[in-house]
Amino acid sequence: MSLWKDFKDFFFPRTCMGCGKKLLVHESVVCLSCLSGLPFTGLGNTPGNGMERQFWGRFPIERASSLFYYAKGGEVASMLHGMKYYGRRKVCRQMGNWLAAELSATGFFDGIDCLIPVPLHPCRLRQRGYNQSGLLAEGISEQTGIPLCTDALVRTHNNRTQTHKSGYERWQNTDGLFAATVQAASLADRHILLVDDVLTTGATLTACADALSSIPGIRISVVTLAWAK
Repeated sequence: MSLWKDFKDFFFPRTCMGCGKKLLVHESVVCLSCLSGLPFTGLGNTPGNGMERQFWGRFPIERASSLFYYAKGGEVASMLHGMKYYGRRKVCRQMGNWLAAELSATGFFDGIDCLIPVPLHPCRLRQRGYNQSGLLAEGISEQTGIPLCTDALVRTHNNRTQTHKSGYERWQNTDGLFAATVQAASLADRHILLVDDVLTTGATLTACADALSSIPGIRISVVTLAWAK
């Protein structure tokens, strides 16, 4: 087994998602140097935290949390870019495991009935081959045992990436972007957790919540890997 691992590392070296350097045998996803400098939010399950307040007045949010702060050009930005565009499927799940492990101890997942990752449009999904938010949610599910629900919400428009849009353009770009399916009726009186890779203006997650808002008794919480505070 060790010989096979050495063979893979020689021909397919594992590299740090933060700085790009080769990972040592005992390192995973990011090197120890980058790990020590990662900007953890420490939000945990704190009621009324800054991330939760970002959604106040938009929809009745139960709770919100994120593992890292996001800054353009930083290690977290490099990690997210690799997850989104370079086929790092295993890393997406590992980050979901990590996120869940950190937040489980705070009770953040208590009472959550199902996980709903922000969906991609089918055309974008075929092009990319995977949904990074979906894989992140899979990693959370593996760690917590909370089931996934991937058939209740659909993306109705194949809109362009939000990356280079202003805050106002992001809100315009998400108007009517998602729709609840007939399967969403099963979410009545349940507490769902929307899962996405990064929170910026909150436009995308608010659009998801709006699409589900007509379901009787639904309660909505939000979790992301990173938050651009």
